[in-house]
Amino acid sequence: MKKTHYPIHSDFKRLRNLHPPLNRVLLRPLQWFLGIQFHLERKKKELDVKRLSIPASPNPSIQALLYSPKGIDKEAPCLLYCHGGGFVLPSSFFHFYWIKKYAQDVRCHVLFIDYRLAPRYPYPAAPQDCFESYKWLLGHASELSVDPKRIGVAGDSAGGCLAAVVTQMAKDEGIPMPCLQLLIYPATGVDRPSESMEKYVDTPMCNTRDMEKYGSYYLEKATIDRPVYLMPTTGTSFVGFPPSYVETAEFDCLRDHGICYANNLKRDGVEVVLNNTVGTVHGFDIEIKSMIVKEAVDKRIAFLKEHFK
Repeated sequence: MKKTHYPIHSDFKRLRNLHPPLNRVLLRPLQWFLGIQFHLERKKKELDVKRLSIPASPNPSIQALLYSPKGIDKEAPCLLYCHGGGFVLPSSFFHFYWIKKYAQDVRCHVLFIDYRLAPRYPYPAAPQDCFESYKWLLGHASELSVDPKRIGVAGDSAGGCLAAVVTQMAKDEGIPMPCLQLLIYPATGVDRPSESMEKYVDTPMCNTRDMEKYGSYYLEKATIDRPVYLMPTTGTSFVGFPPSYVETAEFDCLRDHGICYANNLKRDGVEVVLNNTVGTVHGFDIEIKSMIVKEAVDKRIAFLKEHFK
């Protein structure tokens, strides 16, 4: 099948033919290989990195990394970050690059969650791990020098879905909600039709066909018939949600769902910053030297600084 030509910005030229391998045979060794980076993370000159094991009985404990700038104030804000990867792939080098920048530039802690991956651990393992980590962070804020009133959630792609779902779960359970949401090209409704889902069936990095494959793994042998927390759009009301930053990519099948989620938040009185980037593809911030990426990251950081005050 001949691929469609999209007017993608030249900054992302090398991404135009890039797709993650999603073959089941290759998936386990790929998960192992990509997962090595998590175990190689070490403290840097300006940044401490602490390895944590978060209890999650009866499930296996959740592994996490806590990034903290040197000399950070006591009771500083903290960003709980859920990485993308279609609920299937581990974190990549650019995840670590950007969360370190958030920690240093915002002067906040970042708790980076290594949640369980499909297909070995299908839904609801990932949202359970992220929510358990959020509750643990609330309960251990003092010993981590975190201000419990300034805990935000963030994520990209599938991680954006998980971050938003954590907020919904916190509301439903009646516990303190995050003080902000930072959602980067998030998956917020792929279980529903949209123009971008119908149109972008062959875009690079991620497209509708890819999402179907991710979904088949994520819901494989799922133990819940009615997945309430599959996507954040299943929430009937967003009243009381925290200020939210939603960023989309132009040539991305997830674009319209991200916009719809932002509009639903606005409908219910939530303060929203919607940044629809132009000429971009899903995962465009892998190109860390791009000025388009720099402008987007500057907006993310400005949002964090404003709402972590």
